[in-house]
Amino acid sequence: MVKLIEPIVPALRRYARALLKDRSAADDLVQDCLERAIEHWHQRRKDGNPRAWIFAILHNLAMSRLRRSGRTPTHVALDDAHNESLSVAARQEDHLQYRDLLHAIDLLPEDQRTVLLLVTVEDLSYADTAQALNIPIGTVMSRLSRARERLLKLMSGDAQPQSDHPHLRSVK
Repeated sequence: MVKLIEPIVPALRRYARALLKDRSAADDLVQDCLERAIEHWHQRRKDGNPRAWIFAILHNLAMSRLRRSGRTPTHVALDDAHNESLSVAARQEDHLQYRDLLHAIDLLPEDQRTVLLLVTVEDLSYADTAQALNIPIGTVMSRLSRARERLLKLMSGDAQPQSDHPHLRSVK
């Protein structure tokens, strides 16, 4: 069991940080996920991919926490802040493009963002992503396609960020 779980931990941490945007909260989430996975190891499907199963646990825990917290930012006292969070961002073009990409990913609808992160960053297959999110594989492919298309538009400056309330267009 440990040989199957241990290599997944860095990917779980990356995914948790991308979802929660807070290193400490992400580490806590991964710890809770691993505890739950070990505790319920006997309940996993023997024919299924344990990596997808563990990502499903992490995803569900993260969504529960985000709903519960209402996505409110946490207050950190200046004395408690880490030096890296107080530093000035570099001005190199690569860093700016990276920042723009992260911002564009944040602008994606959550369902598209989670599929994009699992497939492209965590290298899960479409089937494993579908299993982790408990959605059909066709939905994974559709969301991924829409996410990639939207990212291209956002990165090229062709699209305006979507609001939570889409505007209806009247057609004459």
